[in-house]
Amino acid sequence: MSTKISLGTAGEKDTIVYITHEFKNDKHLGLSNEESAYVKSEIKEEKHLVAINRYDHWIFIHLIDKKKHDYLTHERARKAGHKIGSLASHKKMGKIVIKVDGKDLSSETVLAFAEGMALGNYQFLKYRKDAKKETHSLNEIVIDDKKVKGPDVEQLNIVIDATCKARDLVNEPHITLNATGLAKAFQQMAKDSGFKIEVFDKAKITSLKMGGLLAVNKGSNTPPTFSVMEWKPAKAVNKKPIVLVGKGVVYDTGGYSLKPTLNSMDYMKCDMGGAAAVGCTMYAIAKAKLPLHVIGLVPSTDNMVDAAAYVPGDVITMHSGLTVEVLNTDAEGRLILGDALSYAQKYKPELVIDLATLTGAAAAAIGHFGIVYMGTADDKVKNKLEKSGNNVYERLVEFPLWDEYGDLIKSDIAEIKNLGGPYGGAITAGKFLEKFTDYPWIHFDIAGPAYVKQDDSYRGRNGTGIGVRLLFDYLKSLV
Repeated sequence: MSTKISLGTAGEKDTIVYITHEFKNDKHLGLSNEESAYVKSEIKEEKHLVAINRYDHWIFIHLIDKKKHDYLTHERARKAGHKIGSLASHKKMGKIVIKVDGKDLSSETVLAFAEGMALGNYQFLKYRKDAKKETHSLNEIVIDDKKVKGPDVEQLNIVIDATCKARDLVNEPHITLNATGLAKAFQQMAKDSGFKIEVFDKAKITSLKMGGLLAVNKGSNTPPTFSVMEWKPAKAVNKKPIVLVGKGVVYDTGGYSLKPTLNSMDYMKCDMGGAAAVGCTMYAIAKAKLPLHVIGLVPSTDNMVDAAAYVPGDVITMHSGLTVEVLNTDAEGRLILGDALSYAQKYKPELVIDLATLTGAAAAAIGHFGIVYMGTADDKVKNKLEKSGNNVYERLVEFPLWDEYGDLIKSDIAEIKNLGGPYGGAITAGKFLEKFTDYPWIHFDIAGPAYVKQDDSYRGRNGTGIGVRLLFDYLKSLV
């Protein structure tokens, strides 16, 4: 459950955090001479956070460095907000009021500070015996600043809620979240927010000849699903829909190309991070009633080892009719995405964006610090996406889709194979996906940032919910 942010005014006994770029004048803060002298001495020592304990409440003063680019300043503010939020929970505070010291702090910076506090307050305690005792005390964040407007706060709350829902899905163990369970989670979100959903069962998937999804599912004892979500408001500004596609491998053993357990299979419940991002973005845009026609597609299954499972050397026929030689059963994500991307052609879309925890090569290239992306959409789309990536600090790094990489996935016995050479793994995976598109297309490989094993400021640990904030910011920019 996410922490709500609201507008209001500070009471006499409320704990307040004053945020500013530069501490100039403390007269309006109501500090005693002793407190004022203490604050000035701490700032002189180049400390960014000063805390004053008044016994029945606290006063914090937090300096946020102003960076060359606004998006860098906003990221500093998010991290500062997380720091205050952590301190608040440590001190068993239930409420924090954010006030601005000075006029040089933008409303966007204030919102970013609150966002970092709320996102950093996330916990996944479903399976903890002492969950009530461990729950963070902070449950109310109030912004006392006239520059910040109600609709902006409302929208921020929606995005935070959606991001936390995505984190919940990624953190949920496979034993309680199979493909059917993931589809049910999307159905609940549809009910709560207003978008439409249809879930294809195995019989429907078979009738559609989705050979990639069916092949990966062969080793499973639970059927695959294919979720079709749609938000189509009456006054949508786009004539052709934007389609979001998310990889929904709810658990990946690697199949017969078996993964090692340590630092690999042991966190493969996260292999549906792309699906979580798509479903929760649909939830957010419907909640926010964005006037855009958007469709979300999620093919889902687990990738298991069984006597009936597909094996290296098999040839499968995809939804598009293209034949694929399987050289590695652990390169399964591109197979189920290929079917979904092919299915998306029926909508004649304006743009298709897919998100997937697809390759270790992407994670090896840039770590968890950003998202590897590539695609055939024009520079205008790419520039807007990169700007949104900066806005929410889910930064994008473009990789090339040169023709030579396509040569690496040519097969001797089928039309293509599901594995490239020893290098350019993220790109050859992208070239594979490109084969199933006939529209402007963008591919996000979120393998690096979707699941982190150490605390990463307000992103927390484990599932990060990456992609939701980025997609929402981009889609919002179109209306």
